[in-house]
Amino acid sequence: MRIHSLQHVPFEDIGSMADDFRNRHYSLTTTHWYRGDHAPELGSFDALIVMGGPMGIYDEAIHPWLADEKILIKNAIAAGKIVLGICLGAQLIADVLGAKVTRNAHKEIGWLPIAINPDAADHPIAQVFARNPNVFHWHGDTFALPPGATHLASSEGCANQAYVYNNQVFGFQFHLETTPASAQALIEHCAEDIDGSRYTQSATEILASREKFAQINRAMSDVIRIIFDK
Repeated sequence: MRIHSLQHVPFEDIGSMADDFRNRHYSLTTTHWYRGDHAPELGSFDALIVMGGPMGIYDEAIHPWLADEKILIKNAIAAGKIVLGICLGAQLIADVLGAKVTRNAHKEIGWLPIAINPDAADHPIAQVFARNPNVFHWHGDTFALPPGATHLASSEGCANQAYVYNNQVFGFQFHLETTPASAQALIEHCAEDIDGSRYTQSATEILASREKFAQINRAMSDVIRIIFDK
């Protein structure tokens, strides 16, 4: 399996997923948009992972590469590639699939539970979420559910937390791949987001338990088995 990731800023990489892919001897390549990389050739990968970032998906005037990224995502979906989007990545995929991305009513930052959509409770991904409902968040925007997608999960502060489209394309608003080191990097680079609002936690609360990170990383490993080990 050839995995290609799209990275938008230096401090938001694929986190714990890197070890999962290395352990499987999958090849792993990355486009670093922020440093001027070009889009990969469509035939050079089997699966695409679209990561997070502090920019908005409509910020093409500031980040012109967003236009190229959306074309790449659209073409990857059309070609039948596995596509996984996390946070900003899920929003970009939702946009490509015809859904709106807007400012959420609340920021969600820190450890907050998600709830499974009862209508999707039999889906293997939803079952992973049900076993691991307390996940890591860092976002202010949200996506509408793409037409034809299955809604997997929500939270008290955000109606759309996860979806699956055609059992090929997956979008998670939250993070299962975050490690203590990548959470620390988010805190260092995006501290202004921690504003004390209803669904935000302090840096101390975020970093208090290494076991919480280990738990979500184990959940990410389960998700990888379901999505990529085909």
